[in-house]
Amino acid sequence: MPQVQKNWLRQCACVIVLTHVQFARTSPEAFLSTTDKHQNTSAMSRHYSAVSNAARNPTLTAIMSCHECSSESYDKAEAWCREAVSAGHGMLFSTELFATEMTRVSRELGVSVQALNSLFRNAHVTHMKRTSHSVRNQTMRHVKSYLNGTSILKLAKKCNYPPAMMARFIVENVAVLPTRQHPSSTGINTNINQEQIGGGKNNDAKSATNNTTKASAGTRKFITQSLRHPEKMLGCASTSILPEYLFSEKVSSNITDSIPPSIDANNISLSRLSLEVREAVDSDPIYGPRSDKERHNIGIEYELLLEYTLKNMGIPFETEEQLRKRGTAKTPDVLLSCPIGLKVRKKKPPHPIQQSPSRIQGNFVKEDEYEWKIICWIDSKALFGDVDTHTNSVLPQVETYVHRFGPGLVLYWFGHAPLSRLGDSHGDVVVVGGDLPDLFLMPTGEYRGQSGRQLF
Repeated sequence: MPQVQKNWLRQCACVIVLTHVQFARTSPEAFLSTTDKHQNTSAMSRHYSAVSNAARNPTLTAIMSCHECSSESYDKAEAWCREAVSAGHGMLFSTELFATEMTRVSRELGVSVQALNSLFRNAHVTHMKRTSHSVRNQTMRHVKSYLNGTSILKLAKKCNYPPAMMARFIVENVAVLPTRQHPSSTGINTNINQEQIGGGKNNDAKSATNNTTKASAGTRKFITQSLRHPEKMLGCASTSILPEYLFSEKVSSNITDSIPPSIDANNISLSRLSLEVREAVDSDPIYGPRSDKERHNIGIEYELLLEYTLKNMGIPFETEEQLRKRGTAKTPDVLLSCPIGLKVRKKKPPHPIQQSPSRIQGNFVKEDEYEWKIICWIDSKALFGDVDTHTNSVLPQVETYVHRFGPGLVLYWFGHAPLSRLGDSHGDVVVVGGDLPDLFLMPTGEYRGQSGRQLF
């Protein structure tokens, strides 16, 4: 089918959904007369009751708003994360302490551990963007400290830098890389003897530029593998460390005793470099191969959960993989086969006007707190939607989906900041947290819920 015809059909479906939404906003009788006029009286009564409940009961129409962080809790959590990151809290260098502190602070602030963990990492990424250049400019100074006997983990603590990334710096400059040429063939003096290490001041960014070979794809892969399997890639000092740096293997750095002392297969003593890389990677709670793999797997799991939930609700859609096979350039996680409507909370103004609620069927409900929205796609985010990440990363990404497919929904599985602080691309991006909304309105006028059946 031509793309123009598909776009025309999608626009027609949007009009149909809007029509049903407008009827749902009016009295249940008007909506009932257009949908079930051929059914018997008992069926009409059941339909009337269901529509009335859907229109008046917030448990059916609202999203899981408990995953929207209150302004007070969000401000406190964000302030704590920034302070801990800037001060170089000890939990940044110990996975056990990190888990303990996250559990304790989440209870004090009333924020879930997953949300606080995600918010903390986002704050640390922002901190890294501001400070990483200064650490990189002093790479050779850190290398000389390591060659003098300072452990990689101590270097990371001193610079308030992730241990795994500090280990990467050291490996890049000390280890024998696949594409690294011997110093005598480059004409660059990279020999650093014991006297030069003793306290020379010529250790700035120029030395780092001269001594660091531009990483190729093969080099980057080797370094990544070295962080994943340091005993295998860096275990033998004579073959894995540059000859001019072999003397550093004789320098003691008080490495953790829990690290195994030898390779069982060949009974070869492990190099100091491999032991310290292992110690640094295992101590890093945020970065490193293990953390990267965990975040990747969590993202995939929640995408599968989204697809499973939509299938259970009977909502047709195309996955990101299917869209890529069709050659679509920009692909959300889920592209709905037809636009659907959902009822969500309105964005509250910074200083809302207090209104007295009306009492309906024993529950206090504010009808003006909700509005109907139409979505054509859903993007899954296995993280907490803080203001900075949403504004600078997520929103620019999903706006490309708006331009191609129409309005859509961003699902932050670990919750999000107050909606009043999150941009919505002029109302075209709906933000929800924790789970999908409990109720959807199909173009046919049917209501679909997470029970996997037509509700009424």
